Amino acid sequence: MTAVLDPSVETAYPRYLHCLDEADENGAIDVALSLLDSGVPAERVLLSLVAPAQAQVGEWWQRNEWSVAQEHAATHVSERVIAAVATAVRARPTRERVVVACLDGEWHALPARLVAEVLRLDGWDVTFLGASVPSVHLVSYLHRHDPRAVLLACALPMRLPHAFRAIEACRRTDVPVLVGGRGFGSDGRWATKLGVAFARDARAASSVLATPAFDAAPAPVSLDDTEYAGLVATRVELIDLALERLDLKRYSPAQVDATVADLGYIVDSLAAAVYVDDASLFGEFVGWLLEVLDSRGVPLHTVGLTFDVMADRLRDFPRAHRFLRGAAPRPAA
Repeated sequence: MTAVLDPSVETAYPRYLHCLDEADENGAIDVALSLLDSGVPAERVLLSLVAPAQAQVGEWWQRNEWSVAQEHAATHVSERVIAAVATAVRARPTRERVVVACLDGEWHALPARLVAEVLRLDGWDVTFLGASVPSVHLVSYLHRHDPRAVLLACALPMRLPHAFRAIEACRRTDVPVLVGGRGFGSDGRWATKLGVAFARDARAASSVLATPAFDAAPAPVSLDDTEYAGLVATRVELIDLALERLDLKRYSPAQVDATVADLGYIVDSLAAAVYVDDASLFGEFVGWLLEVLDSRGVPLHTVGLTFDVMADRLRDFPRAHRFLRGAAPRPAA
């Protein structure tokens, strides 16, 4: 993905990326504040500089051009830049309170932080609760403060079953729920499946919050999760079966750990696809996984072997079996 840059920040973008590459916090802050001083609105700095740069960082990690350590360092710098921009502007609230939080187990907090700060710039009285907020604590907070709405972020589709439980818990507080993030699909199709309002970006979120119809009760959702529950119950067995099939003798301990983690992601993504009854969820995950593994020199035929083992065990799970067969990587011609 190539970032589409606003002309007002285009010349500053390479300098900002260089600062992220060098983990130069002060330099990155200087770039952002210089744009503010030149008259570029704070919202544009956040959405047209910080956001696309962070997306680029993710792509570099995905292609194995950056290590996890480099990605973490750059993310920290971006967080400091957001804080510096927010401090420089000091927007005063003119609208109601809203709460922004990441789901329990969701550690990708920077996109949600960007949304929170853009909403603040738009006049909303924002409380940002950060990454991985346990549902019980989130619900308690909503009961205590009764905000206009709660915005829940989810970056990974494999977290959708957990997201739905959190959404339902929040709804029982009578606080309207708005969701966002790649975990719900770029077009929000899985948010629609779960019967919850979706905003594709910060500007859209502010617009939805300002709409009186947003208060309307959501349509009831009925999800048949019998197959999903059975699949979750077999998670450890599926991982063990795949490990038995793979030749791990030449793997280092770190590679074994990474393999176990990848197998868990495969099962969790398959379970989420079954949960929302959408094969495209698993297909998109597999496409991403193959690109990541290929960039790291992992033989892709191992994914096919893994799918064969899991599909054989899941013959009595019609959707899971079908999704595995449909997404299995094909041998090169």
